Amino acid sequence: MDPRSLPVREPWFERRDTGDGITLVTEPAVHPFLRCNIWHVAGRDRDLVVDAGLGLAPLRREVDRPGAAGLVAVATHTHTDHVGGLWEFDERAAHRAEAHVLEAPSLASVVTEHFPEVCLGPYRAAGYVFGPLLVDAAPPGGLGATVYEIPPAPAGRSLVEGDVVDLGERAFEVLHLPGHSPGSIGLWEEATGVLFSGDALYDGPLLDELDGSDVDAYEATCRRLRDLAARVRVVHAGHEPSFGPERLIELCDAYLDGHSRRWRHQAAPR
Repeated sequence: MDPRSLPVREPWFERRDTGDGITLVTEPAVHPFLRCNIWHVAGRDRDLVVDAGLGLAPLRREVDRPGAAGLVAVATHTHTDHVGGLWEFDERAAHRAEAHVLEAPSLASVVTEHFPEVCLGPYRAAGYVFGPLLVDAAPPGGLGATVYEIPPAPAGRSLVEGDVVDLGERAFEVLHLPGHSPGSIGLWEEATGVLFSGDALYDGPLLDELDGSDVDAYEATCRRLRDLAARVRVVHAGHEPSFGPERLIELCDAYLDGHSRRWRHQAAPR
């Protein structure tokens, strides 16, 4: 498909207040397989952006809050659907195991056939339908190219387990949650019971056969998250809708029981 034939979607991003001073920013024209949840958390001393989408349109202006003292962008991992707009931010952080990936340009694609069956297969089995492109519209100014280069965005801070991202009156503890990727992390706020889980856990087919994936590590991550469930109020994941502790337990149990690939897609309001 010629990307020039795509309709233009303006605005490209949608924003939704989810409470707790947290805003969800999404790219609705992107297929759910690639549609990363971008989370904006308001803080006293600085704001936090969790993940940065595909980089198809400028993100920074969507999360610049009048009166905010600063802004830090944290990548839950370095897959291209999560770091496309990371270069727009002056202060960036990622786990030590993957921070080096951000130092060099990466190629990203919205062409379905560029993704191997280990990525698409679990989604097909769950009922998702794919066309030739993973977008159904172009951002203002056009798509440009279906394969594009993500600028380097070196991490000024390499995170490890137990580090804290401090926003002033609120703070998020770094949880190392490998399995999907070596440096996958979650951000956990004990005071509110809010967990940003990235792609370590989301309400969809979990991918554990990618380059850098580790099934044993993924199982350990799911056991850890299941143990945390009693203290969790809401999980804001890297894809798909947010969910509560009961669903967290169900998703972890499904993976640990080997049933994650039987997950069925159900259209749900965000």
